[in-house]
Amino acid sequence: MASVDVRTIVSLLREYAQRTALRGGNPYRAKAYARAADSLAALAVPLDVLIAEDRLTEIPGVGEGIADVIAKLHETGTHPRLEKLRKEIPEGVLEMLAVPGLRPEKALRLYKDLGITSLAELEAAAKDDRIKRAKGLGAALQTKILQNLAIAKSGEGRLHLHRAAALLSHAKDSLRKARPELKRVTIAGDFRRGCELVGDLTIVAEAAKIEKAANASAADGLQIRLSDRNHFGAALLFGTGSAAHIERLQALAAEKGMRLESDGLHKGRTLIGGDEAQIYSALDLPFIDPELREGRGEVELAQKGKLPKLVTDKDLRGILHCHTDASDGTETLETMAKATRQRGFEYFGVADHSKSAHYAGGLSVEEIAQQHREADRLNKRFGKDFRILKGIESDILADGSLDYPDEVLERFDFVVASIHGRFKLDLKAQTQRLLRAISNPHTTIIGHMTGRQLQRRPGYEIDIEKVLRACAKHDVAVEINAHPWRLDLDWRWHQTALDFGCILSINPDAHSIPELDHMHWGVQMARKGGVPADRVLNAMPLPEITRYLRQKRRSFARAA
Repeated sequence: MASVDVRTIVSLLREYAQRTALRGGNPYRAKAYARAADSLAALAVPLDVLIAEDRLTEIPGVGEGIADVIAKLHETGTHPRLEKLRKEIPEGVLEMLAVPGLRPEKALRLYKDLGITSLAELEAAAKDDRIKRAKGLGAALQTKILQNLAIAKSGEGRLHLHRAAALLSHAKDSLRKARPELKRVTIAGDFRRGCELVGDLTIVAEAAKIEKAANASAADGLQIRLSDRNHFGAALLFGTGSAAHIERLQALAAEKGMRLESDGLHKGRTLIGGDEAQIYSALDLPFIDPELREGRGEVELAQKGKLPKLVTDKDLRGILHCHTDASDGTETLETMAKATRQRGFEYFGVADHSKSAHYAGGLSVEEIAQQHREADRLNKRFGKDFRILKGIESDILADGSLDYPDEVLERFDFVVASIHGRFKLDLKAQTQRLLRAISNPHTTIIGHMTGRQLQRRPGYEIDIEKVLRACAKHDVAVEINAHPWRLDLDWRWHQTALDFGCILSINPDAHSIPELDHMHWGVQMARKGGVPADRVLNAMPLPEITRYLRQKRRSFARAA
């Protein structure tokens, strides 16, 4: 029989992962198959070439065992173990695993006890209160299912930024090795626009000679667009999107008697398409950064000369909101600080969990004193060019108070105030909770304001405009939490925050050394939200931020 295509194998691997998860046992085994499927979906080299050359293990996440499964699927379209698993569970049950928070054992219980075999049946059962009444399932699970069904539908097939980055980076490297003659190999699509979730995996490259099918999809999910030198800019523009941005440019071109198509900008007999900047210039526009290209008024701002100068990674001078092994981090204060310094930053803001966060080893008053002594010792060693700033991530209690008294809070250089529980308060109560925390003069930053976790849970109900106005009034920074599962505050609210006069803080919420590099994703979100460097707290150099924090503490002392 003919060999099976990559799209089908990706689907079969994902099915294998889901059925393995439903069977139980080692959860990492199912995750391994799911990751292998993602990697296979972003292949830039034909699968049959990798199989023929015995190179399957070059694919990220593919070891010898999974390589054997892929080869068998490629050859026959199935696998004996997969066929055995298919006899155990109907296909529709697999759909339920897309619902965030619905663990495999609960999905299996819903099937065996209530006979649910699809997302549609799951939604109907939840709305009919059948899940709430079932023993071992209950009201909490039913509420979670109803809440998260929308996430399952909206996030289908989309990847978190860091995962998409890994896949696209490997695809780009593979393409360069397989086609060394290609030039300007560039990642485009959702990722280039800095979208918080990536569904459009696209690479654009310049080729000396273009075959009839210039645009080829190497696998399910990855599109490779090839263009010659004279049309590369147009290919990159259209490969980046968004559709709304392209439509606005096309409308502007028509107003000027031109025509913008996928091969370039037609201006009389002249075709402009070799470079993106040339296309914008011909439309009397400055270059519009990819992150802004969402059809949200960026073309009009460009026409008025009012595009913001977006913050960059190099603008950030220090890192705030990080955890150590004093709470739920993996590294010591010294190790995290040194790693931050090695990355070229001027300060490291430790902000371990506070005493209410028992689940995360929150710090007692005695442990705070111990950490501060250690910070003082290290700061003497670091000298004037680098400093550990003493902070805390203080839990916002249900009534809006922070979980340390004033005499403890005043010991810190800065305080990140965050909600970590009681997410189900109504909009008015949750908003008031945040407003009280913001009005606390010890609060420096509001952490992950809405509490969302992408593709896991929605944010809690708050009046965001009211909260942002309060942050501006009380000079409290709004966090852009850079962890790729959070990316909170959502970029769509950044312009509102700027308009109200807020300052923002790009924080990694790092619990380990590798997570310090999450800062880049926070910068991407800030850029997408139109944030300039002069509105970012940790773009301040060390002397400026220490002066800012000292003045904030002095103003409180005077008021007290």
